[in-house]
Amino acid sequence: MSVSDLPTLNATLNGLAFLFLVTGFMFIRRKKVAQHRAMMLAAFITSGLFLVSYLAYHFSSHLITRYEGEGLMRTVYFAILISHSVLAVAVPPMAFVTLFRGLRMNVEKHRRIARWTLPIWMYVSVTGVVIYVMLYQLPA
Repeated sequence: MSVSDLPTLNATLNGLAFLFLVTGFMFIRRKKVAQHRAMMLAAFITSGLFLVSYLAYHFSSHLITRYEGEGLMRTVYFAILISHSVLAVAVPPMAFVTLFRGLRMNVEKHRRIARWTLPIWMYVSVTGVVIYVMLYQLPA
């Protein structure tokens, strides 16, 4: 694997995190706490691996990746990128606190923050994949 493979790995990790989050949410709605916990731990670990890979890529020679699209697609890309980037900063601390409260079985506090963490984390994960597709898969 080379540095040029990291964007694809990052998109894959983001997609997996999203799937783990959705699956974990479905498990908790069915009162399957052990399965919910496993999926949320998987999402947390997957997102952690993403963060390491993302930083490795951006601290290499690929500090800036330019979007080559024009017109409406350029506007859409930057709207997604800006909202993704702003919310992505909040995910690690929110995910950590949410996970910590859940593992400690502090259910009420866990639910209170999870109501915010889950949709933000899901949005960041899915838009990470969308950004990858727009940058690397769609013609400019």
